Amino acid sequence: MMNEFKETVRKVTEVYGPSGRETKAGQLLTDMIRPYVDEIKFDALGNAVGIRKGTSGKKVMLSAHMDQIGLIVLDIDDKGFLRFAPVGGISPEMTVGRDVVFQNGTRGVVCREQKNVTPPAALTQMFIDIGCSSREEAEAHVAMGDICVYAAHFVDMGSRVACCALDDRICCAILVEAMKKIRSPHDIYCVFTSQEEVGCRGAQAAAYWIDPDFGINLDVTASADTPECNPMPMKLGEGPTIKYKDRSAVITKPVIEFMHRVADKHGIKVQNEVLPYGGTDASAVQTTRGGKPACCVSVATRYIHSPIETADLNDCLGAVDFVCAMAEEAELPLE
Repeated sequence: MMNEFKETVRKVTEVYGPSGRETKAGQLLTDMIRPYVDEIKFDALGNAVGIRKGTSGKKVMLSAHMDQIGLIVLDIDDKGFLRFAPVGGISPEMTVGRDVVFQNGTRGVVCREQKNVTPPAALTQMFIDIGCSSREEAEAHVAMGDICVYAAHFVDMGSRVACCALDDRICCAILVEAMKKIRSPHDIYCVFTSQEEVGCRGAQAAAYWIDPDFGINLDVTASADTPECNPMPMKLGEGPTIKYKDRSAVITKPVIEFMHRVADKHGIKVQNEVLPYGGTDASAVQTTRGGKPACCVSVATRYIHSPIETADLNDCLGAVDFVCAMAEEAELPLE
């Protein structure tokens, strides 16, 4: 089970898919769930949706965002160097010295200016070197508006793994595994959402269209188990989290009580999460139409928004069980 899930995580983290360019990721993920759904749909915003019909007349929306952060080309200078801007939350210190890849396979490295720069350099003081000597040569490979992502280097550390795009592909892998196991009386809408990193846009569109009775969102969250880190309760290896709050949402009390009740019923080890920053697609589901009950199950992850995001696969497998258990409940936390 662990090795099979690890291989799924490897595959989904290696596929290209920054915000607004999620097509390849959506195709891979829907191929993975195709045997377990009745219908596959893609919308105009790039959301990839698998639908399995139930008998209750109620709809449960499962969601995890498939987009990753990236760098968009702003300009190409006379010597073929690329200037760029961030797509999503990019850390300058985690970006300089890294290798990147564009959708067409063009590779490059991110470097910084050498004069008048006091480390850490700002993104505006960095450039991408794709090995070209002129603007004309570079333009044969990339154009203004092209987006690159950190090159994927999957690090297998046993039950823990590190790679770029664990945010949020590791949760996409959780949904793939959950769709194999869920036996729910409800209509299940498994949504791999687009453009979360630039404002939860895909989830807004998907939730409005689906009009779910209950939303279960999955995302990564910060961990507080590394040296000299900010004090928070979340740690790797302590199970999936029940999110109470982040900057984008406060989960309502009936939903929190439902989550704890289900976890206790099935003996699923969970930890509580209060995140003082960040946001997830759960907020988009909560605020759609006239308001919807929605929750977020998180996976504690180290070094978020970096090329070396690190998570514990045991937490992920616990999240699979938790998602299935909630989706299979006959009585949902309807408000």
